Amino acid sequence: MSINTCAISGNLTRDPILRTTQGGTKVLTFSVAVNDRRKNPQTDEWEDYPNFIDCVVFGNRAESLSNLMAKGHKVSVQGKLRWSQWEKDGSKRSKVEVVADEVEIMSRRGQQEAAGQPQQQQANNYPNQPQNGQNSAYQRSQNGFQQQPQYYDEDCPF
Repeated sequence: MSINTCAISGNLTRDPILRTTQGGTKVLTFSVAVNDRRKNPQTDEWEDYPNFIDCVVFGNRAESLSNLMAKGHKVSVQGKLRWSQWEKDGSKRSKVEVVADEVEIMSRRGQQEAAGQPQQQQANNYPNQPQNGQNSAYQRSQNGFQQQPQYYDEDCPF
């Protein structure tokens, strides 16, 4: 038995790229910057070292996400690792990428990311706003409604 699962969160390093296969399947590719903290032996200080993780989404979700994601957005990705190998110009190449099962857009560039800080959204950004005190997945803020992330935890290392 083997387990192949991963969860990462970080910022998109570039705008996602949407392609269509010859068979008509939508494929969205994007890259997420994930920091690793290490102690610098010379300065004895903790420093962030970025890791750039390639991710891919297939099908109808790929097209939907391509309209919502852009460079700098903070996302959470859950999926499985896939290793690919190919040959280019006579040399063998390979890479590991995340095939995403779940992608959550946690914030957009420039928004407050700290837990408990309201994000500056206009009420008309959410066409299906709760009415008459309904709460659902929305939370009332001073400036309108904002959708709350479902899996985000400030203390979680992912």
